[in-house]
Amino acid sequence: MSKRSTVTSRDQPLADVTAATGASAVRAESLTIHTRERLEVQDLTEPVMALVRRLGVREGLVNICSMHTTCTIFINEFQQALVSDIKQFLDAVVDPGGAWLHNDPAHSDCDRMNADAHLRAMMLGHSLTLQVSGAEIVLGQWQRILLAELDGPRTRAIRVQVMGIV
Repeated sequence: MSKRSTVTSRDQPLADVTAATGASAVRAESLTIHTRERLEVQDLTEPVMALVRRLGVREGLVNICSMHTTCTIFINEFQQALVSDIKQFLDAVVDPGGAWLHNDPAHSDCDRMNADAHLRAMMLGHSLTLQVSGAEIVLGQWQRILLAELDGPRTRAIRVQVMGIV
């Protein structure tokens, strides 16, 4: 990852759409993501964009959903310094060494000691719904679709569902 933010660009310019005709469809697939660290941020923009293009919905919505309680999906810039800041922020807001009941065998059967990951996930969210126009996801210039692994390393499933006019 470089010091520069990754620019998000479209193959087609964004156009105003007031009506679209054609068959409507709902199509979905899952992406498998492998993480390497306990706390990690990955940019999913390109694989999700490629999947949306391949599924063939021209105008509509895409929903991207983490299938896990300790893995999140959110929008932000993807830049090395900001990713470091995000990790530092999460450590500052939710102390991984806190006296969390979820980590206490007297209160929970969870052996992963991952209460901090669950609490962090509540702040970041598990899904996004974005517009699709011209068969591409509508994102701002610096907006990227990011995954935060909060309890890795793990293999994660991300469900992508596109609905609209084909």
